[in-house]
Amino acid sequence: MIPRKIIEAIINAAKIAEVVEDYTQLKNRGTNKIGLCPCHNETTPSFSVSPAKGIFKCFGCGKAGDSVKFVMEYKKLSYENALRLLAKKYNINIPEN
Repeated sequence: MIPRKIIEAIINAAKIAEVVEDYTQLKNRGTNKIGLCPCHNETTPSFSVSPAKGIFKCFGCGKAGDSVKFVMEYKKLSYENALRLLAKKYNINIPEN
């Protein structure tokens, strides 16, 4: 089990736009970013990322959430494994019991 303090550090480090841009290209649209949803096939951008709020929303498939939820959906991972992937990306050490 990952300690709550480490989970908070991972969530704070994992900026939604940085995480999503590892999997799909985003373009600025006002204060948000838009692009093609990496979770399903589409030809018209319906995927929106709000860096200020730290969330994403796809108006095509309905998926939404924070950076951890995005990794869970895209990579088909559990919550803990998504946290581990993000911890590795941001060089956050998770102590093993």
